[in-house]
Amino acid sequence: MFDLPGKGDEFSWLAAAHSRNSPLNTWGLAANSKDNLLELIVMNATTQNSPFPGMDPYLEQKWPEVHARLIVYASNQLNSQLPDDLQANIEENLEVRYDDDSSHAIRPDVHVVDESVIVPKGFNTESTIAVAEPLIVPLAPCPDRHVAIVNAAGKVITAIEFLSPWNKLGDKGRSKYIGKQLEYLAAGVSLVEIDLVRRGSYVLAAPEILIPEDFRTPYLVCVYREEDLDQAELYRVPLRERLPNIPVPLRPQEPDAVLQLQALIDECYRDGRYYRTNYNVDPTPPLTGEDVTWADGLLREQGRRN
Repeated sequence: MFDLPGKGDEFSWLAAAHSRNSPLNTWGLAANSKDNLLELIVMNATTQNSPFPGMDPYLEQKWPEVHARLIVYASNQLNSQLPDDLQANIEENLEVRYDDDSSHAIRPDVHVVDESVIVPKGFNTESTIAVAEPLIVPLAPCPDRHVAIVNAAGKVITAIEFLSPWNKLGDKGRSKYIGKQLEYLAAGVSLVEIDLVRRGSYVLAAPEILIPEDFRTPYLVCVYREEDLDQAELYRVPLRERLPNIPVPLRPQEPDAVLQLQALIDECYRDGRYYRTNYNVDPTPPLTGEDVTWADGLLREQGRRN
């Protein structure tokens, strides 16, 4: 990124634009007037945004890198909303301890830790950000829920998982993820599962058989609240729409935090410089059905495909 000069800096501004290494000269165009220069700025900003309105299906090809960025940005976004006694941490092993003194370590992408049992007086955790409307899906009852979850930092309240292809592909990968998922549910941890990859089989906590056809979008989000043992919230994530804002459960009787998925993906796209993606080839995995024609028209309209 670069800073725009203040009033009176017109000549230094134009000189900077003519520089061979200037981000304003990306297209090799001459910035011989302020009008031309402003046009270049707009072109630069537009080109560095994804051409897709919501999830960019081409990002799946770079998923290990995108995944790493998502969990960092999600942690930062949540920490800006949480009360002082809660903390969003990244990839720490969590030890789940049961009544029989057995324990098991699990590793979420992001989790919210309770560092104290006291909420600061007068702290307002209410968010003004609108969230998407969920489909409520009943869950099979989970038996023994008398557990304590601890790590070095404190009690874990919520785990957030950004699913990856390796969570959904192959018997071993799926079994490993479902085993971790069951650990969360059995341990009384609220769980937010965000599936933004199209490869692999369905593995979310909400039973797939109960999802109506109009909710079966390419991407999905599932929210399980510790205090609602018999249901989960399912959020549609269509390819052709902006990504939704998702509630993140905290403690009972406490307002949810909000995870703005579109802001996360937009930040990943810019910081990862994915605007250099070759949109002349099909994504992996390829789109299907009417989405093929829709995406082709979208990319051509925005000048991202020849």
